[in-house]
Amino acid sequence: MIYGAIDIGTNAARLLIGEIDENEGHEYVKKISYIRVPLRLGMNVFDTGKISEHKVQEFQKSIKAFNLISEVFEVDVLRACATSAMREAVNGKEVRDQIEKYSGVNIEIIKGQEEAELIFSTFLLLEHDQKDPFIVIDVGGGSTEISIFSKGEKPVSRSFRLGTIRLLKGKGEKSEWNEMENWIDDNLKKNSKYKVFGTGGNINKIHKFVGKKEKDAMSTKEIDDVLEKLAKYSVEDRIAKFNLKPDRADVIIPACQIYLFAMKKLKVKELFVPKIGLADGMILNLHKKNSVPA
Repeated sequence: MIYGAIDIGTNAARLLIGEIDENEGHEYVKKISYIRVPLRLGMNVFDTGKISEHKVQEFQKSIKAFNLISEVFEVDVLRACATSAMREAVNGKEVRDQIEKYSGVNIEIIKGQEEAELIFSTFLLLEHDQKDPFIVIDVGGGSTEISIFSKGEKPVSRSFRLGTIRLLKGKGEKSEWNEMENWIDDNLKKNSKYKVFGTGGNINKIHKFVGKKEKDAMSTKEIDDVLEKLAKYSVEDRIAKFNLKPDRADVIIPACQIYLFAMKKLKVKELFVPKIGLADGMILNLHKKNSVPA
């Protein structure tokens, strides 16, 4: 079956079309098409608390286009999930209803916990020994999700209201940073050596920026060097000098700051970047629900 996953984030909306394939007994999401639209819903929401009429128009057209593209690829099942910005917008449910009427696509506004669990589920597809403890950090535009897997125990996940656009808007409350630090302290197992993974568009870009190969880990020093290097330039100069997209050139700085903070509190020196995320988790979830047992 072919699945479509629409991930409506705070910075961008994405359509991933794919199917679950198998290689030597190992399942993975085979990506057929990927499209990203820089909607930037958070720029409205974190300023005024709502999505503007102009942004709603862009939103409607984007989702309708995603639906039409899904039809072209003969997608069997399509799911759309919205995260932090839609959760917090006072008109989020109203906008959702407008978009469904306009495009025919029902958008689920999911809670941070479900978002974290969907992202975490994709790690069952990695060639990683699931018996070893590991941690997943996902930094988005409006929130950061952290999931901790300790051997033999149910994973624990938490969503924090710390995201790249939220920080750009000066909305990163000190209490939330403290909450992240305290939660990490409470949930890390003593004497466990965790492997840490980072997900999200910004960490993918940072990983590429430092010239890493797919399975290479990235050190805290390398991330800090990227932060120091890019912070010297204006957003416009980052776009010109480093060929960054406009909606990446501003958020990449707070992304570095969040990852470095989390890694410091986790007491780890390196981060692996598998380049998977929420949309992959949505496709895996759809596959589990729609697969017919042999």
